[in-house]
Amino acid sequence: MEVRPPAVAGRFYPGTARDIASALAELAPHAPAHRAIAAMCPHAGWVYSGATAMAVLGRIAVPEVVVVLCPNHTGKGARVSIWPDGAWQTPIGAIPIDAALAARIATEAHAIRGAKLDRAAHREEHAIEVLVPMLAARQPALRLVPIVVGHLDADECIALGHALARAVAGEHADALVIASSDMSHYLPEPEARRLDALALEALETGDPRELLAVVDGHDISMCGARPAAAMLAYAHARGAGPPELVAYATSGDAFGDRARVVGYAGAVVPAA
Repeated sequence: MEVRPPAVAGRFYPGTARDIASALAELAPHAPAHRAIAAMCPHAGWVYSGATAMAVLGRIAVPEVVVVLCPNHTGKGARVSIWPDGAWQTPIGAIPIDAALAARIATEAHAIRGAKLDRAAHREEHAIEVLVPMLAARQPALRLVPIVVGHLDADECIALGHALARAVAGEHADALVIASSDMSHYLPEPEARRLDALALEALETGDPRELLAVVDGHDISMCGARPAAAMLAYAHARGAGPPELVAYATSGDAFGDRARVVGYAGAVVPAA
């Protein structure tokens, strides 16, 4: 079993437990927390997207088991890469992997080409790591299943969502599935907001095919569209409704540069 060291601590988010606690105290929303089936959170540096991510997680009664799906930014590893066991080290401690659930997901997803237990896709990937201290702050007994998702087609995204639903049935039925995604990248703010509105309207239908059709058809650089589509398929298989948009922002909101922004959105799928 392997302990994954942090790859972006001190850059994307604070590198010490004290500084993480201070940052989260500023970011934490004041909203009632309710059970959710699934969610979508952004994954940029906390100074850019931390408030949007916490607007989502602050509304959720985070359970002990959380599955996080993210896009593959590095190009390494399997097409669907499931970290198998051990732990992820963070500045606030080691977060254990739910090895039994990871193995079950790998078994249920075996029909998807390239879906397997794998570590290579995770070692330099930031898009799950930036959310882990936030989740651990919301749930001290957190157990994690990290999954990096490559460029799947719509059928494969739906198959992955259904595999997750089968895997969590029974003892893991309270698990939360999170899709980690940013929205449009490096566009003038009016164009980013226009394209992101199209993608978010499709997301709010709850239909993974509609989401991918809009994102691909309009060439929207929503990096986690595939994880989000799998999350929607999972939520539907669990009998939940469509997601509810919680927050939207751009990098321009953080530092004022509106000429070339990245969009960030957060959504929650409430428990049925």
